Amino acid sequence: MQYQHNFNPTISDEEIFEKILDEKEIIGYYNLPQQDTDEYKEFAKNVHQTNIVVIGIGGSTLGTYAIYKYLKHSKQLDKKLHFLETTDPIDIQSKLENINLNDTLFIVISKSGTTVETISIFKYIHSLVKINKDNCVVVTEDDSKLRTYADINGMRSFDIPKNVGGRFSVFSAVGLLPLAIVGLNIDDILKGAKFVHDSFFEKKSFYNRLINKARFLVEYKNSFNVNVVFSYSSRLEGFNKWYIQLWGESLGKVDINSARQGLTPIGIIGPIDQHSFLQLIMEGKRDKTITVIKVKNFYNHLKIPDVTLEGLENLDYLNGLEFSELINKQADATIEAVNNLNDIPCDVITIDGMCESAIAALMYEYELLTSLCAKFMYINAYDQPGVESGKIILKEKLMQKGNS
Repeated sequence: MQYQHNFNPTISDEEIFEKILDEKEIIGYYNLPQQDTDEYKEFAKNVHQTNIVVIGIGGSTLGTYAIYKYLKHSKQLDKKLHFLETTDPIDIQSKLENINLNDTLFIVISKSGTTVETISIFKYIHSLVKINKDNCVVVTEDDSKLRTYADINGMRSFDIPKNVGGRFSVFSAVGLLPLAIVGLNIDDILKGAKFVHDSFFEKKSFYNRLINKARFLVEYKNSFNVNVVFSYSSRLEGFNKWYIQLWGESLGKVDINSARQGLTPIGIIGPIDQHSFLQLIMEGKRDKTITVIKVKNFYNHLKIPDVTLEGLENLDYLNGLEFSELINKQADATIEAVNNLNDIPCDVITIDGMCESAIAALMYEYELLTSLCAKFMYINAYDQPGVESGKIILKEKLMQKGNS
């Protein structure tokens, strides 16, 4: 993985690192790269269904989708992974129309075990097909009501550790189980995360890279409050969605001094958004940092053919160019244009290729970056009281309706 940046904060970071080390003792996501994966791989061997449907929302699906989206066109997978994550009735029906429910394993994921969206969809699935231990597994906390349901029905269940929050759970059973079942190499996934983990905690390259970036983002948050991830591959669309939840839900908080904190995440795709959002970046208000994410090797040699189009002869310089080379040149042109302005903070992450370890390393890097920013901001990255208040109101409204 290659990296470059155009900012360089200089103040000491030892106290922040010590706080992260202390947090590592109680927050579980840090240590997930060291776990044993045998139970996931063993279960995956015996899954005979072709369709794997994950029922969940937010942290229960976004990380898994990010990895699957990034890799599915580069791997020979004999199973398909689907996600039911919204209560939009049209979305539910349109997705289920294309799935043979009699050839489906359902994975119901909810850390609390009582997520309204997840249980509502699961209830609907129950009306369509007989659910039992042969076509359904559960991923939840070990003492949740969903776990009780699984035990009553003799279903296999996998634990989400209590000290691993949903949006930090992709390297737990939440992500590893469905990804193993569809045939991705989950040991390589953890290998990518562990590489970043070891580099950071051994104070090697990722230590300086992440702690400097976090400090810069927090110190200049009032000037540059919008953090734009500009991913130059459509395969990273899932990563962008995951990043937006991770960043927004973790960092939009009230700090120890009762001051409102937050950094606004935006995820865009190149070159598509060169023709929209890039204009705002280049000539709009200077309130944005830019992180460009490039893919070094697409492992795809699709070329622009040697074809001359009448009236468009002046574009023949494109002939013979691989599309992967073109998209990276487009990224480089954007980076150079931004840097030439000298007033937009910009860093570039170049990931190695279309493999499990590459996307996992990127995601673990962003988990660490989120935790570091939270420490600098004196907030708790792992709760979500703003979201919980809405859940409470929803539950009250639904119970009132049920009693009317």
